[in-house]
Amino acid sequence: MLTRYSRPEMVSLWSMENFFRLCFEIEAYTCDALAERGEIPQSAAEEIWSKGKFSLSRIEEIEEETRHQFIAFLSNISENIGESSRYLHQGMTSTDVLDTAFSAQLKAAGEILISDLLRVKEVLRKKAIEYKDVICIGRTHGMHAEPTTFGFKLLGFYSEFSRNVERMERAKEEVSVCAISGAVGNFANVSPFIEEYVSKKMGLSIEPVSTQVIPRDRHAMFFATLGVIASSIERLATEIRHLQRTEVGEVSEYFHVGQKGSSAMPHKSNPVLSENLTGLSRIVRSAVTPALEDVVLWHERDISHSSVERIIAPDATITLDFALNRLSEVIEGLQVNKERMRLNIDLQKGLIYSQRVLLALVSKGMLRDEAYKVVQGTAKRVWYGEGEFKDLLSQDKQVRERLSYEELNNLFDPSYYTKNIDTVFKRVLG
Repeated sequence: MLTRYSRPEMVSLWSMENFFRLCFEIEAYTCDALAERGEIPQSAAEEIWSKGKFSLSRIEEIEEETRHQFIAFLSNISENIGESSRYLHQGMTSTDVLDTAFSAQLKAAGEILISDLLRVKEVLRKKAIEYKDVICIGRTHGMHAEPTTFGFKLLGFYSEFSRNVERMERAKEEVSVCAISGAVGNFANVSPFIEEYVSKKMGLSIEPVSTQVIPRDRHAMFFATLGVIASSIERLATEIRHLQRTEVGEVSEYFHVGQKGSSAMPHKSNPVLSENLTGLSRIVRSAVTPALEDVVLWHERDISHSSVERIIAPDATITLDFALNRLSEVIEGLQVNKERMRLNIDLQKGLIYSQRVLLALVSKGMLRDEAYKVVQGTAKRVWYGEGEFKDLLSQDKQVRERLSYEELNNLFDPSYYTKNIDTVFKRVLG
């Protein structure tokens, strides 16, 4: 993972130091459970906690011989513990520890991401309220459609990220599971009590049927959720990029003092942060397909998923953590050009009011197909530069027969389109 696109808290979560610390805790809690059942001396469990140290360099040194990272870890802490180390790992298999430690990491990563999402939500909420009544043009297929408000646009993103918080909470819960059931998961050599004890200590729930590994459909859902969130980030980033285009000019990213937009063209101010978010979103989504493919394992266990997870888990969560925080900063600093929004409303010489005219003619007795032909025919004249939409309509005999000039003029009021905005805001924000 490039440090350029990472934040310290999430990076430290995926460090080998933290991973082996979790592995040691699982082993030590297991010994506590055995001591509670009277199967090992209490003094041994206490000694394991006090002496159970490890060294990454020593683990690597032992692994050179064992070719097994987890055995190297056990050997290293056993060297430091001494005689009591014989009680470690009783009836367990390495996956019991590795999968449970991985669950603890994913849970912690999920909690960080939920915090990030809540920050994005709050920034969007404030901006949506701030610009609730700022009228701008709505676009469909990239073309001018009808007026809306910029706050209403942002409210939609707020609602989407609210759903993402709920998705992330569910995904975090789904992977927050402990499995200590021994080889092939049948508890032959380790009591279910051990699993229950360790799960409580680690803040995890119990995997009902682990078959030695925690089923990877849980992890697939977690990474699929990251992919959905990444797409939400890209959708908002793409909206900003489009609105910053020179021809649109309605919003722009904050341009810092001393910032340079182009090495060749000093006049440039580019939406580089939003473009960066678009790229980072692609990286996060790239983890989804491998996670789905990891669901399929041979029989009770294989390790085809292991190498995949060592890559996608830190990369996807670190990248998404960074992207969510960058997105918050982009929204906070967003420059909104209200005047340009107003100018763009009038850019098509009144064509955006075509539906109101259509409905008004229908309400006056004209058949819909007939009214559509009249309105569209006049619109085409505007396309070809013959004049303003309202003026051309007022010259049409069929329109004049049904609508007075005052009635027609009233149809060209952008505030008409905001009359129910408050209802939607109350629906979403309360």
